[in-house]
Amino acid sequence: MTSRGLSEIVLIVEDVRKAADFYRDVVGLEPEGTFDDDWAWFWAGRPGLRQRLALHKGTLMFEGQSPRPEGERFGQVHFAFEVPREELQLDVDRVRGAGVDVFGPVELEWMDAESYYFYDLDGNLLEYWSPRVSPDAE
Repeated sequence: MTSRGLSEIVLIVEDVRKAADFYRDVVGLEPEGTFDDDWAWFWAGRPGLRQRLALHKGTLMFEGQSPRPEGERFGQVHFAFEVPREELQLDVDRVRGAGVDVFGPVELEWMDAESYYFYDLDGNLLEYWSPRVSPDAE
């Protein structure tokens, strides 16, 4: 089987509602439905296209079967959102406007792209990745 793309990322967070506010108001993601104390789902790409980010309080399935010792089974992660070049500065300004430290720009010559990095409330490293040429322009 060949992957057709990323379906979802689930992050374990301390407070789902606070994390959901951050991902909606600071990161700029569109919620998929409403939040509760245990789960919040967001579209990570265009709504309806199966690329989603979930926030969850608690444990994930099969956590008890992890080969890593308890307390080290899950950790902070890094992931990137693709942002069109013409919207990149607006998104970076929104994050900075929320009082979040933003690092960059970082020139990624090998990908012909530019990135900015920042941390969410639970210590996950997020990236706004912006290619110089839009895939639609090719």
